[in-house]
Amino acid sequence: MTSRTERILIIDADEQARLDLSRYLEARGFYVTGYPDLSAARCLFNDSIPDVIFADLSPEAIRDLSRRLDQAESFTPIVACSNSPSSNEVVQLLRAGAADVVLKPCNDDKGALDDVIGKLFDRVRVNRLNQLYRQELEEANRDLRSGIAELRADQNAGRKVQLKMLPDHKLELSGLHVDHLIKPSLYLSGDFLDYFRLTEDKVLVYIADVSGHGASSAFVTVLLKNLTNRLQRNLRRKSSDDILHPERFLERINSELLDTGLGKHVTVFVGIISISERILSYAVGAHFPMPILSYLDGETRFLEGSGLPVGLFETPEWELYTVKLDRPFRLLLFSDGILEVIAAKSLDEKEKTLLELVSGGSHTIASLSDALGLGKISELPDDIAIVSVTDSLIGSDNTSST
Repeated sequence: MTSRTERILIIDADEQARLDLSRYLEARGFYVTGYPDLSAARCLFNDSIPDVIFADLSPEAIRDLSRRLDQAESFTPIVACSNSPSSNEVVQLLRAGAADVVLKPCNDDKGALDDVIGKLFDRVRVNRLNQLYRQELEEANRDLRSGIAELRADQNAGRKVQLKMLPDHKLELSGLHVDHLIKPSLYLSGDFLDYFRLTEDKVLVYIADVSGHGASSAFVTVLLKNLTNRLQRNLRRKSSDDILHPERFLERINSELLDTGLGKHVTVFVGIISISERILSYAVGAHFPMPILSYLDGETRFLEGSGLPVGLFETPEWELYTVKLDRPFRLLLFSDGILEVIAAKSLDEKEKTLLELVSGGSHTIASLSDALGLGKISELPDDIAIVSVTDSLIGSDNTSST
């Protein structure tokens, strides 16, 4: 008969019975080892636990053997060999941990013995597969935990890079008090903002919302920061003045995004405030909601304007808008995540609520954050970014922010 890989251990003080059963099993192709008692067989457990054990032992000894196998996390079944046909003894052996009971001499009824062996080794194979699957699952879980830890480390590094790219809080730029708040829905944000002095008389401020979330969107924010730095250097070197023109600034972002091939687009609002002329010039790249312009005399409204998203079309054009800032003003810029935390059904109602909050006195980042309960929301449905620009004619006492 073809040799098999299964190993059988026989524990029986009756040497003749042990030899007869051993010969029969070896003839069936199994590897067989026999011992007269449990103490003599224990050395085998130190090397390799067998697949099946035939044992002529008392119920107490069967129970002890079964306990040892459990401690070794082995699925080895025990077949109790008994001289007694008593049903009471059979029940005791099964309760002690035996998987089956055969009457001695075991190989007298070869058909019954083959049935027992067949069922046992079906069970052994299932247990081996389960053990293999468990090991594979544990290895997969270890790999997954390792991958998650590495991803968290990468995200932590990315988050630090994003934070370093953001402008300082509570900056004074050519007489304007500027501040910001950014709250990512994930660890990395797809929202980005920046503000800086272009000349002694002009300040640029923009807010951008990259499509999607996570690392790929966060990468685009790095691209935006890099582009604005290059355009500022070009202005200082007098090689290009694109950054002085909001519509051309959007064109440059559009070109950079298309060149990356990332399939990402951005909604952007970019504005330039001229201090001496008291004018806001801006361009809109499908950004929503529009910024809110609030005057000290109480007038509060959304800016008007529209335009194509940035990063989708080869040769788009954007319109340049201008607003006269003839009174002390505040300007609030938002990403669309702000609308997600406003409890209203329609977008019109959400915009109306936002406008009412600002006109009602929530015109600083701190007061608006408190009004919307942003500090109490642990999981945001979308990234939120806010930029506040306050005219120096209003005074710095009303520009506190978080």
